[in-house]
Amino acid sequence: MTAQESAFLTDVRTLRERARKHMEEGAVTPGYKADARTVIEMLNAALATELVCVLRYRHHAYMASGIHATSVAGEFQEHADEEQVHADQIARRIVQLGGEPDLNPDTLSARSHSEYVSTRDLEGMIRENLVAERIAIDSYAEMIRYLANDDPTTRRMLEEILAVEEEHADDLVSLLEGQSHR
Repeated sequence: MTAQESAFLTDVRTLRERARKHMEEGAVTPGYKADARTVIEMLNAALATELVCVLRYRHHAYMASGIHATSVAGEFQEHADEEQVHADQIARRIVQLGGEPDLNPDTLSARSHSEYVSTRDLEGMIRENLVAERIAIDSYAEMIRYLANDDPTTRRMLEEILAVEEEHADDLVSLLEGQSHR
């Protein structure tokens, strides 16, 4: 390591002392620059959003009917499963940051960025899920900008989730286009 490179790094002895000093804080070290309470609050809103999306997608998967419903219901189920993975990732990160995932069903809908909209019309289901994905895309992009370099682990997790939400939106647009050609 050159002298210039070592000027940017904390010496090993200091790193070791800091690590032992506040071990009970887990992943939140002195190098963590974000406000953990704010991040936990933000992640709990994202968690609520993901769980509402899981429920809406599953409901739509079960309720889809009509000549093209089988393939659309399969897509809804796949999206529901992926949204559940996101919820699990977010909940684990909340715990890592010293928080508690808020899974209270009484307040879930109010904390969610997206709405739970039920419809029996297949095209309406696709549209409602697309609206929810667009909301999630904007929400995650804002969270990522807020975190910047202050919490790279959470930012990276949200970037990965954002990429999947964008894929979901593309899938739903394709389904809508398929519906309009029928």
